[in-house]
Amino acid sequence: MEAFSISVAVCCVAVLLDALVGEPRRWHPLVGFGCVVALIEQQFNRLPQQADRSVISGGLAAVLLMVPVVAVAVALQALLSGWAALLVQVIVLWLAIALRGLTEHGKAVSDALLQGNGEQAREAVGRIVSRDAESLSDSGVAAAAAESMLENGADAVFASLFWFLMAGLPGVVLHRMVNTLDAMWGYRNERYLYFGRFAARLDDLMNWVPARLTALTYALLGNTRLAMRCWFSQAKTWDSPNAGPVMAAGAGALAVSLGGPAPYASGIKQRSRLGCGPEATAQTVEGAIALVQRGVGLWLIVLAVFALGFWAGGAG
Repeated sequence: MEAFSISVAVCCVAVLLDALVGEPRRWHPLVGFGCVVALIEQQFNRLPQQADRSVISGGLAAVLLMVPVVAVAVALQALLSGWAALLVQVIVLWLAIALRGLTEHGKAVSDALLQGNGEQAREAVGRIVSRDAESLSDSGVAAAAAESMLENGADAVFASLFWFLMAGLPGVVLHRMVNTLDAMWGYRNERYLYFGRFAARLDDLMNWVPARLTALTYALLGNTRLAMRCWFSQAKTWDSPNAGPVMAAGAGALAVSLGGPAPYASGIKQRSRLGCGPEATAQTVEGAIALVQRGVGLWLIVLAVFALGFWAGGAG
């Protein structure tokens, strides 16, 4: 139980560090990892693709990228102790969560919308979503940003905390690499349909539990009854097994409508409606940001209560 209490303390310090300084503007490890991912993909992803061979190639490429880094994380967790171990854990978790960065991206969109600057809002949302931002209306921009806040809150923040608590350094490092691979290779297009399948399925597997814990968190902190109803009735209509519960519960918690048709470079993608209520606005984006922030606060409070309970029980 002492190990759990230490892990909770690391989570609290990492979140505080992120709030104070944000993520590094230069030399971020995930940026470097992304560059290596691109180089490996060029070597392994041969076009035109053959289904079975491409799936195997994508799996081998993913394993080649992940195993050395996870091995280093395992070694560090085994070899380091005391303050050195705590420092490394705090730094790695701080680099993984990026809550302040997520907030800043969302605020850039909502502030521009509140100022009536649609062009600036579309430019800002284009940095965080892959859809054709220039074709979005103001409500479409707000919906895209809110969806990004809710989904990336689950992927980058809550799941990182979950996997650190479950498996320490190796857990959070593996999750962030898998999530990055899915972000880069998880597209259902000609180039990545087969090659990215292994990474996409592994990401689905690792995010299954965190996504549902996140959906429950959103529901508890918003319109709970509507959020739960949207989650159970709408999530199954979404094409992602994890984004569906997260965004349906989040939209219900905010009592707004998200989802629906969205423009991409390849054309209009028909998506199911999520939530219930009026169309998204700048306030929806800010509400989604607040939902993620308050959710992290709730997690830390609950974890701290459990840690104190274990400590008191052990002391007694």
